[in-house]
Amino acid sequence: MSIFDNLIIFEMANSHQGSVEHGISIIKEMGKISRKYNVNAAVKLQYRDIDSFVHPDFKERTDINHIPRFMSTKLNFEQFCELIDAIKSEGMIAMSTPFDETGVNWCVEQGLDVIKIASCSAMDWPLLEAAAATGKPLIISTGGKTIADIDKIFNFFTHRNCEFALLHCVAEYPAPMERLQLDFIDRMKKRYRNITIGYSGHENPDDNIVSMLAAAKGAKIHERHVGLPTETITLNTYSMNPSQADRWVKSIVTARDICGLKKENTKYISQAELDSLNSLMRGVYAKKTIAIGDKITENDVFFAMPYQEGQLSSGDMYDGLVATKEYSINAPIYEKKYTSDIKSARSVIHDAKGMLFEAGIALGNDFEVELSHHYGMKNFRQIGAIIINIVNREYCKKLIIVLPGQKHPRHLHKIKEETFQLLYGDLEVEINGSKSIMHPGDMKTVLRGQIHSFSSKTGAIFEEISTTHVKGDSYYQDKEISKLDLIERKTIIREW
Repeated sequence: MSIFDNLIIFEMANSHQGSVEHGISIIKEMGKISRKYNVNAAVKLQYRDIDSFVHPDFKERTDINHIPRFMSTKLNFEQFCELIDAIKSEGMIAMSTPFDETGVNWCVEQGLDVIKIASCSAMDWPLLEAAAATGKPLIISTGGKTIADIDKIFNFFTHRNCEFALLHCVAEYPAPMERLQLDFIDRMKKRYRNITIGYSGHENPDDNIVSMLAAAKGAKIHERHVGLPTETITLNTYSMNPSQADRWVKSIVTARDICGLKKENTKYISQAELDSLNSLMRGVYAKKTIAIGDKITENDVFFAMPYQEGQLSSGDMYDGLVATKEYSINAPIYEKKYTSDIKSARSVIHDAKGMLFEAGIALGNDFEVELSHHYGMKNFRQIGAIIINIVNREYCKKLIIVLPGQKHPRHLHKIKEETFQLLYGDLEVEINGSKSIMHPGDMKTVLRGQIHSFSSKTGAIFEEISTTHVKGDSYYQDKEISKLDLIERKTIIREW
C-alpha cells in the first residue's frame, strides 16, 4: 500500500500563529477527526529559514505580502520537533512544505514521512533537486501550472526515480467555484497513469460538494488548510475550523464509499439487485399446447410478468428452441438458455473491443482478428488468446489480447523471433521456464526455439513485433494441441 492511498492532509493554517502550544491544540483536534473516520491522515507544517529566506532589506517591511506573517510566526528547529512528536503521537503522518534548501534538510533530519512541494515552488528547480535527492515520497501541488509545466515536473521526478504524487490545485485564496475545473483531474489521471492524483482545495470551507466531486473524479489525496479559532485568533476565509474539517472528512469518506467498486476491478451486482430486476422482467409462457420435440417459435409463446425462477426470460428466447417437455396453455417455459460457439465468440469479441476502448487503442480498419482456441471455444476464456494481425511483411506486427484469467499454452517458433511490449493490464510471461511479471511499457524478446507462454490476472493487451509470421510455425508442448488442424484451433474474423 502506498503512503499516498486515500490520504487526507490537514495543513496548518497561518503557520499555527507561530505558537507551538496552539499548533499542538490543532494537531489534537485533527487527531480526533482522523480516528473518528479511521482515515489515512497527515498534518502538514511549513519550513523556511527566515534568516536567509527573506532578503535582509525587506525583513522589517510591512507593505509586502506574506513577509510580516512569516516574520511573526518564525519557529526554530527544536520547536518544530515538538510539533512532529505531537503529530506522531496522534497516529498521523508528519509532513512539511519546505520553501528553501534548509527546510528540505530539516525534513530529513527530523525524519518526516513525506515532503510536500507548494505550487509556488513547483518549478523552483534548485529546491526540487534538493527534495528529489532525499529519497522521500513527494507531493507536488500544481496551482497556476499549465499542462506543459506539469509535464516538466512529471519528467523531472520520473527521471530521478522518485515516488511522487501530483495535486490539482487552484492557487487563489479563496478559490472561486467557477474556476475550480475539477475535470482537469480526469486529464491528469489519464496523462500520468501511474501517478497518484489528488486535489488541494481553497474553496469556501463550508462547501463539501467540491470535496465529494473531487473524490468522485478519482482524487486519492485531499488537502485543506485547518485551524483553531480562539478569542484572539480568527481563521481566514479558506481555512477550516475543527467542525468544518470534520464535515469535510466525512464528505470524502462518504463519496469514496458511494463511488468505490465493491468488487475488485469490476462492478459488483448484489442478489438484492438481481431480485429487484427479476421481479420486473417478462417470462416466456406457452400460447398453445406444446409437445416434446416441437420447435418453439415466437408465435407459440407470449411474454408476461412475473418471471419465475429458472424460466426462460423474454431476452433468452431464440429461434431453433426445441421443447424437452410438454407445455400446456399459459404454462411457463423451462428450457436451457442458448449456447453455441458463435455466441461464445461474439461474447469474446465484445470483451476484446471493450478492453481496447478502455486502453484507448484505436485499430483503424485494416486488420484481421484470430481467435486462438486450443481446447475449443467452450474453454476459450481459460486457454487461448485474441490475436489481431495488423502487418505481416519482412516485419510483423500484432496486438495480442489476453482476457482476465486466460492463459496461452507453452509453445515455440523455429522461424520467427518476436518481441512483446505490454500496453495495458498485467501479464506474466514464461520463457524457458523463467517467469516474469510485466507492467505497461515493459518488453520481452522471445528467441527462436525458446518455449514460452503467457497469462493475465486482470486482462492484458500487448504488442508483438516480429520477423515474418509463417503459418504452422507454432509448436506446442501439449501433443493434443499439436494434433489439431489449424482450422480446428483458430477462428478468423474479418470484420467485428
